[in-house]
Amino acid sequence: MKLPTIVTTLTIAGSLATAPTVFADNHEKAAEQTVVEIAASNEDFSTLVAAVKAAGLAETLSGEGPFTIFAPTNDAFAKLPEGTVEELLKPENKEKLQAILTLHAIGAKVMAADVSPGKVKTLNGASVDIQVSDGTVTVDGAKVIKTDIVGSNGVIHVIDTVILPKS
Repeated sequence: MKLPTIVTTLTIAGSLATAPTVFADNHEKAAEQTVVEIAASNEDFSTLVAAVKAAGLAETLSGEGPFTIFAPTNDAFAKLPEGTVEELLKPENKEKLQAILTLHAIGAKVMAADVSPGKVKTLNGASVDIQVSDGTVTVDGAKVIKTDIVGSNGVIHVIDTVILPKS
C-alpha cells in the first residue's frame, strides 16, 4: 500500500521536558534507524510493531518519509476494550487496522518545538486535533508523554492512548 505524502505545517508550543521517559535516550543510535526500527527496538512498542506488521505498513513506514508518528505504548493499547487488539490483528481486519494506524502518522517531520494547536491531516486522510494546555499536548485526546525520538526517516512522539477513527 503506497501512502500519499502530505505536507503539513504543524507547531507544538510548550515544553514537555518533564514528560515521563518510556524510551532510552540513545539519540545517536536512534537517528541512524527508521521510525519502525526504533519502535521495534523498544519493548514498550511491541503491540504497535505487531500491528504495523499485521497491517502491512512496516515497509511503507520504513521508507524515505519523512514521517511523524504518534506512537501508542503497550499500555495505551491495553486501555482498549478486552479482545480489541486481538481482533484487529486478524487478517480479515487489515484495512480497519491500516485506517487506525495511519491516523497516527503525518507525512512530514514535525519536532515538538514546531507544534501548535489545530487540525492536522494524517496519512489516512482524516484530521486529528492538536491541543496545547499548560504545556501538555494532546492529539485527539491522547496525551503526548515523550517527544522528539528522531530517526533517519522521521520522528516519534509517544502517546498514552490509541487514536481511533471517528464514526
